[in-house]
Amino acid sequence: MTNALPSLPSLPFSDIRHLEAHQFLVDEAWLLDAQDYEAWLDTLTDDIRYVMPVRVTTARGAEFDDSPGMAHFDEDKYSLSRRVARFATEHAWTEDPPSRLRHFVTNVRTFEGDDDTHLRVQSAELLFRSRGDVSEAALVSCGREDVLRRCGDRWKLARRTIIADESVLRMQNLAVFL
Repeated sequence: MTNALPSLPSLPFSDIRHLEAHQFLVDEAWLLDAQDYEAWLDTLTDDIRYVMPVRVTTARGAEFDDSPGMAHFDEDKYSLSRRVARFATEHAWTEDPPSRLRHFVTNVRTFEGDDDTHLRVQSAELLFRSRGDVSEAALVSCGREDVLRRCGDRWKLARRTIIADESVLRMQNLAVFL
């Protein structure tokens, strides 16, 4: 994780904004586990940026741990919606049969945003994925830095940066959302 926020005081767990952000992440995990991707897309702002930089292992003091300009994902609402639409076709070979997924979200910390309509949220996620045609299940552990935006009476995801805990991902493909 880039740890861009640790010097800021996090909101107390009793703060309604923290509770709402935590509820958002739990509900989002449920949608992803249920593979209800159309409903998940509705939780994203129209200007979403969804990024997962490629992680690299460097010497201590190198002051970087990702490969500049390279990402597993660097997507917007259109590209995410195209991925979701593809799952509904016979051309989604990476997900036929569909994976069994479980998103575990923990270590949620919430911070003031740039204004009252934004929150910054850090969380840790562990994804368990099993496939009927693969004998070994896969795990992906990552940290996430999100920006939630108040849209009417609910929060939506405006930005997500996913930082994998490993440089080499041990799964057949990344046909999943983290």
